[in-house]
Parts: sequence; structure tokens; C-alpha cells
Amino acid sequence: MIGRLSGTLLEKQPPEILIDVNGVGYEVSLPMTCFYELPKLGEVVAVYTHFVVREDAQLLFGFVTKERRSLFRELIKANGVGPKLALAILSGMSAQQFVQCVHNEDASTLVKIPGVGKKTAERLVLEMKDKLKDWGNDLLTPFSDDSILQPLEDPTVANLPEDDAVAALVALGYKLTHAQNAVKKVAVSGMSTEAIIKDALKSMM
Repeated sequence: MIGRLSGTLLEKQPPEILIDVNGVGYEVSLPMTCFYELPKLGEVVAVYTHFVVREDAQLLFGFVTKERRSLFRELIKANGVGPKLALAILSGMSAQQFVQCVHNEDASTLVKIPGVGKKTAERLVLEMKDKLKDWGNDLLTPFSDDSILQPLEDPTVANLPEDDAVAALVALGYKLTHAQNAVKKVAVSGMSTEAIIKDALKSMM
């Protein structure tokens, strides 16, 4: 089991990053709410990880805190929720917001996330309520709109930030047309990919 990685941040291509750990590159998928908190390229980064082994793939998911990883692990225990859907949920809202949705039995907000239908949302609220009853505000770090977003800094990347943002949203489960419309609505000249994704996700919630 790989539980934590610390190394040099080589690439950022939402929702994935590449970390160099003593010469070995690890590809890690992060929820966008964790992605916003990453350092600049070339700097040291540390993430707590969850390792998924399937017949056709070995996948690493990363989180900036143990608490958010714990929430991810609780999510994938829920009926009908796999790692990809859990990643989409924790990209569309902060850990604190998800816990509040469960506490308030707010299934209507959860259905706005791609892959979460009415039945899945209601089941999530029902299954997670007891598991999250002791999760207080002090245990979670809510996503702040005032977070400083670092731009993607690799000059060799030719794609426009808007294109990268659309690709990231599609990877999170949003339909191409919805992703394109959301990006078009919020993108302005000079915005980083992460900033566009952040505003696009907010516009769809």
C-alpha cells in the first residue's frame, strides 16, 4: 500500500499530477479542491494517497490532508460509488460542503455532480449520515474562495488554458458540451487553467 508520496512536482494536468520521488515518476489523480492547493512546478509536494488495484489498472489518488483521504475512503465504501465518482464529488465541492449536504440531507445539491443521480444522492445521504455524524468543522479544511491559484507553468504545453479546463472537466465526468459551455461562460484572458476550472465548477453547482 502506498500511503504517502513526497517529491518534486513535475507536471500539473488537472486532475492529474506527476511527482518525481527519487527518480521514479508517480501519476496521481487529485480532487480539484486539493489541486488548487498545490505548490508551483519544481517545488516539493507531499500528498496522502489511496492506491487502487484493478485487473486493468493500478491507480493512485492523492489528497493534501488525511481527513480528505478518509472522506474519499468512506465515499468509495458507499453502494454504487467508485473512485472516479468519489473524485468528481470531492472536485465539485469541498469536504466540508459534502459533510454539510449529508448532515442537512441535501440530496438536491449532490445531483448536480456528474454521475450522481437522484437515487445515488439519496443513498449517499442515507449511508453516509451515521459515518459522518462525528465529523466536526475542526476536522475538515473547507475550500476557500480566497485560495491563491497557481498557474500551470510548463512553457512547452501548447494547449490553451480553456482547452485544458474542458479536458479536466470531461475527465471528472461532465459531458463535453456542458464542460465547453461552462468554460466559455467563465473564462477570460489571463486566467489559469485551475482558476477556470474552479469558476466553471462553481457555475454548475
